[in-house]
Amino acid sequence: MTFGERLIELRKAKGYTRESFAEFLGISKYTLRNYELSVNDPGSSFLKQISNIFNVSIDYLMGLTDEPEVLKNFRLRTLEQDMIVKYRSLDAYGQDTVSYILDREVSRVQQISNAYKDGRSIIEYPTYFMTYYHNLASAGNGEYIFEDLPTDTIEVPANELSERADFIIGVNGDSMEPTYYDGEKVYVEKMQVLEIGDIGIFMINNECFIKEVGEDGLISHNPKYDIISGNENIECIGKVLGKVTEEQVLNNSSATTVLSREDMEAIRFTKELIESKSNLEKKRG
Repeated sequence: MTFGERLIELRKAKGYTRESFAEFLGISKYTLRNYELSVNDPGSSFLKQISNIFNVSIDYLMGLTDEPEVLKNFRLRTLEQDMIVKYRSLDAYGQDTVSYILDREVSRVQQISNAYKDGRSIIEYPTYFMTYYHNLASAGNGEYIFEDLPTDTIEVPANELSERADFIIGVNGDSMEPTYYDGEKVYVEKMQVLEIGDIGIFMINNECFIKEVGEDGLISHNPKYDIISGNENIECIGKVLGKVTEEQVLNNSSATTVLSREDMEAIRFTKELIESKSNLEKKRG
């Protein structure tokens, strides 16, 4: 049964004529006629309105089920309406892309659901995406900062360090060993003034260093490096908060991110709308 046929059935069951029901809805009888004869497809707001008036599910209205109260309490939310409008504004390529992503996400959520059912442990964690500067801080002879250097975005768990940090940089050199080794990543919080004993990122004559603040200058933890005199033209970029361990850097291809109930419902609803549209097109074809 098409939406138009279902609408006629519901309207007549309530004793409405087409003209009286159109007046009740606040639309012209010609607009209602086009819905009932399937000349025009219903929009999300109209579906919601009819669903509320007759207290039936969207699936029932679209002819996907003969049980009017299967999803009795399901209602379109603003987010879902926006998703429908955006989806319908896409061309065929865009809609195929949305379908691909939805299929992948629905599959992933189903895997998580199955894992719960099987009693397997699923670790839930909030995450941050942070800017990562490759080998930006020199722990040796220095390196230029922020100019023509490769950057990336990496995903890390939300914790005390990542919540405070403004970006992540890589250590380049051995002058801060054994505290920080070449190739390691560190969290950095932007600030211009540090206390003695703090480790920071410093600019000296357009070169970048990671060093500890000492009483007489900047100190390397590797004893083979000399102290950098406080008389130098030193600019503090930020404070090093700590190390980013390899375990903390999430592999986006394999990490499990558990969606909220609302996110899962939105994905499910959008998937159902796409399937509904596909089924309607097949029936018409």
